[in-house]
Formats: sequence, structure tokens, C-alpha cells
Amino acid sequence: MEIDQENSSKLKKWLQRVGWIGVAFFTLKGLVWLVVFYYGAESLKGCIGN
Repeated sequence: MEIDQENSSKLKKWLQRVGWIGVAFFTLKGLVWLVVFYYGAESLKGCIGN
């Protein structure tokens, strides 16, 4: 019974760590895409304006 609790505790810690890493990863990924779209739109605006 004690071994099950220990494995469960390790699993919970691992999932929490992966969860926070996942949130951080997708937040940064979203911010990068916003920057890409912003500068992409700026460069298209420059091409159309000429």
C-alpha cells in the first residue's frame, strides 16, 4: 500500500512539473506567433504601399 502512495506522489509531482512547463511553453509560443504576425503584417503593408 505504501508503494502505491509513493508512486502516486511521484506521478503527481511529475504531472505538475510538466503542466507548468507546458503552460510556459505554449504562452511563449503564442507570444512568438503574435510577434511574427505583427512584423509580417508590417512588411506586407510596406510592400502594398510601394
